[in-house]
Parts: sequence; structure tokens; C-alpha cells
Amino acid sequence: MNQSTAREILVTSALPYANGPIHLGHLLGYIQADIWVAFQKLCGVTCHYICADDAHGTAIMLKATELGITPEQLIAQVQTEHLKDFTEFDVRFDCYHSTHSEENKLLSEQFYQRNLTAGYIKSQMITQLFDEAKQLFLADRYVKGQCPRCKATDQYGDNCEVCGATYSATELLNPISTLSGQPPILKASEQLFFDLPQFQEALSNWLQSGSLQPEIANKLREWFASGLKPWDISREAPYFGFKIPGYDHKYFYVWLDAPIGYLASFKKLCAQRSDLDFDHYWQPHSSTEIYHFIGKDIVSFHGLFWPALLLGADYRWPTALNVHGFITINGQKMSKSRGTFITARSYLNYLNPAYLRYYFAAKLTPKVDDFDLNFDDFTARVNADLVGKWINIASRCAKFINQFFDHQLSPNNAAPELLQMCQNAQTSIAEAYQQRDFSRAIREIMALADQTNQYIDQEKPWILMKQTDEAARVQDICTVGLNSFRLLTLYLKPVLPSLATEIETFLNIAPLQWVDSKTLLFNHKINLFQPLLQRIDAKQIQQLMDPAS
Repeated sequence: MNQSTAREILVTSALPYANGPIHLGHLLGYIQADIWVAFQKLCGVTCHYICADDAHGTAIMLKATELGITPEQLIAQVQTEHLKDFTEFDVRFDCYHSTHSEENKLLSEQFYQRNLTAGYIKSQMITQLFDEAKQLFLADRYVKGQCPRCKATDQYGDNCEVCGATYSATELLNPISTLSGQPPILKASEQLFFDLPQFQEALSNWLQSGSLQPEIANKLREWFASGLKPWDISREAPYFGFKIPGYDHKYFYVWLDAPIGYLASFKKLCAQRSDLDFDHYWQPHSSTEIYHFIGKDIVSFHGLFWPALLLGADYRWPTALNVHGFITINGQKMSKSRGTFITARSYLNYLNPAYLRYYFAAKLTPKVDDFDLNFDDFTARVNADLVGKWINIASRCAKFINQFFDHQLSPNNAAPELLQMCQNAQTSIAEAYQQRDFSRAIREIMALADQTNQYIDQEKPWILMKQTDEAARVQDICTVGLNSFRLLTLYLKPVLPSLATEIETFLNIAPLQWVDSKTLLFNHKINLFQPLLQRIDAKQIQQLMDPAS
């Protein structure tokens, strides 16, 4: 596949909330985006990857109070932890910022003023549940009661987990504040709303534009059936966030300034890079490409509210939303009591991050399907593919080159058909990466690894080495094996960048780029082979699932 360096791409990932650790469910989306970005960069495409901590809201304010620190201290601490986890999983952002930033404050105010001037923001008196003990209007998550439809108890203020009904928190029967344990009262207040119905025609066109996966576009059309409704964008003090201009006690709701954080993070990157122009990427009708990688749980915000907000503020729309499904762990939702709630940090205590990146890649397709992280399958896949097939090629061949041929590869191509097949696969593998069909790319790469191992098995260099007149043949065979290994490493580099760097050192070559698939390595000196990857031991999985074991 021919990639044009004229393309200019900006990639964002959903912003992790700054009141808790990164877990395996989060990592799926960041690893997916990072692999896609890494592929673009390997092809020489201009591609920038940005993200930020989502740092506002009642939950962060309450968490900070519980810990006896300020919200600013909490979000600074969490941001450091998040970035450390991402870095150790080889998720490489060009800029990782925070929504609690001067850039985001100014942009949020700009978005608000532009939409207000255009007539897209209205005020309205509404009645909400209010906790008198805490002096706080209650978000849906902080109130429980009986479902107004089926009368099930202990249900949250927005939907019933028993019958599936959705409703307003004020409709709950016998509501109780989860913060104080007291029944809340009804209290009226003036709130601000973004008038989404004014964008119905534009959003209908957006859903038909091809910018969304078909199943996502179909899901979003359900909102039109009952009629689009205005979205509330304000919260009353006390609240941790940005004050709304012109109001003393009102703040922007976190979902107003969170997506604007994409622009704020890019704004910060532009300030650091003289070659980047903010307006060039975000002005209407820009020739650049912008992709949001998100989970399906936040599709309504990104598929309806966000494009409308952008349009109202005179900014361009994203090129596409790339939506992924959820993961379960061993067939179950992530749960602390079942040992299936696994944080990034606890994983890193026991397992190599390369294993997870590879397993996610082997499962990810362009669709929004959920998938299960089954640790038996995970262990078998990693041990068989990465260690038994790919790394095995290097360990089988390098020992002969290192020990008997002074680290020198042969000048001869003893298997031109095999190596030509490996080189020709570049086109199909590139197309799979481009289409986010990482599962297909991995299948094709491992099929090449199988072919290479079969070649080595057929040639049997370990037997030939015992025959004094066949030494040159052994050097030729192992040179073929290591050339195939180099090509497979290139194809896996978006998925396994740290391992690829180690292999580049072993092969004594410059950092691999996608165009390097056109060349082969002959009459070249390599370095001493060192073990690159260990098999997963069942005890490691046992310890991860039950750290007390």
C-alpha cells in the first residue's frame, strides 16, 4: 500500500478520568490508537497523537475531599500515575495534557461564547434532587431508589439494571442520597442548555457521511426517533471545573469541556512545536485528518453533542470516530471481588506489556465487537506465536551465525521465493493496519513465521553443521531465516515497538521504516543474540488474578 507523506493526521484517544487508575479495559483503546499511529509514522505520514486527563467534575471534588487534599493535588498525582502506566505499555503520546489547563479554559469559554452568540445556548428553570446535608445538587450516580417502572430497589438515578428502563432521577421512588444517606429534596435552579435540536439536519447528514462505523450510525439514529433534546451544560457550585462567564455560581459541566480538551492538548503541542499550526488542523474545510478513538460507551457524546458543539463554534468535524467494544476478563465483567478488575499497574507487576499489546492486536478488528481476554487463550497465543514462532526464528539461526561465522551473514540468498513472499506480504499487511484490522495483520505475519520455520525444519542446519563441507550452506540458511525475522519484526513494530528496538540492536541496523521491506540484509555483521522474550508461566497468571496467592 502506498502511503503519502502529504497526509496530515491528528489522532486523539478518549480522556481517562482523573480519579482512579488505568485498567485493562481502558488500555484497549489506547493500545489500538497507538498501533495505528505507529503504523502511520513508520510509513512516513505526518501523524500526531494527543490525549489528556479528564480532570473536572463532582466525583473528583468528592474524592479529593475524602483524601484530605485539594482537587488540584489529586489530578496532578493521578496524571503522573496515568502517564507512567501509558509509557510502560509503550503508548507514546506526542502530548499528554489535562483538561484543567489554561488552554482548555480559554477554548471552553470561546466555544461557549460562539455558541451563545449564534443562539445555540438557552437557559431554563429545572427541578433537581438536592442533598441538604451536603448542600449539593445530586448527579444521577449519587442517588438511588426504586425504579419507577418495575419498582426494583437500589437502582441509580438514570436507568434500571433490572428492567432496562431509562428515566430522570426525579422520577425515582423513595430516593436516597448515596453521599449522606438522607432523602434528597426537590429544588429549582436555572441551568444552561445546548440546543441540540437545532442541529438535527446537520447531524442526520453526519450520520450518513461514512465517518462512523455502520453499527454506530444506526445506534445514534435511535436518538432521532424520540427527537433530539437540549443537553445541559451547567452545574451549580460547589463544583470543580471552569466557571461559566457571567455567572458567579455556575460551572461548565465536565462533558462540555472534556472533548474541548482534545483541542487544548493540541494547542499545547503547537506551542511546543514551531512546525505545527492549530488553525490548519481545526479550521472548517481543513485538508487534515482528525480521528477520535473511543469506546462505545461514550458514542452519544462524540457522535451527536460533540459535532454539533464544533459546528456551533465554527470548527471542523472529525474525519471519523473509530469505536471499539468492551473487553471481559475470563468471560466476566471486570470485578474486584472476582479478581477480574486488573489495573495497568498490577498487570505490570507480573507480566510483560508486550504480551497484552500483542493479544489485543490479535483480537482487534474494525468492528465494534466486544471480546474476552481469556488468560488460557492469552497464554497459549503469546507462547505459541511470539515465542514459539517469531522469536524462535532468531534464536534458531543466530546461534549458528554468532558461533560459527563470526556474526557475519552470508552474501547469498538461498531461498529467494520465501523472502520474496515475505516482502510481497507488506502490501496486504499495510492495508490491514490502515483499516484497523489488526487481527488480519497478525494472522498474515504469523503465517509467514510458520513458513519460515518450516523452511528451517526442512533444511536442518543443525545436522548440516556436523558435515564439514556444508558450513557455507548453514550460513546461507540462517541468513534467510534472519532476513525473514527482520521483515516480520518490521511488520510487528507498530504492535511491539520496544521489542523491535531490541531486535534492531541485535541485527545491528538503523530503526526500521516501512520502506525497508523492499531491502534484504546480506554480507552484514550482526551482534550477539540475547534472549528477547520469555514464555508466560501459569504462576504469573495465578499471581495476577490473585496477588495473595
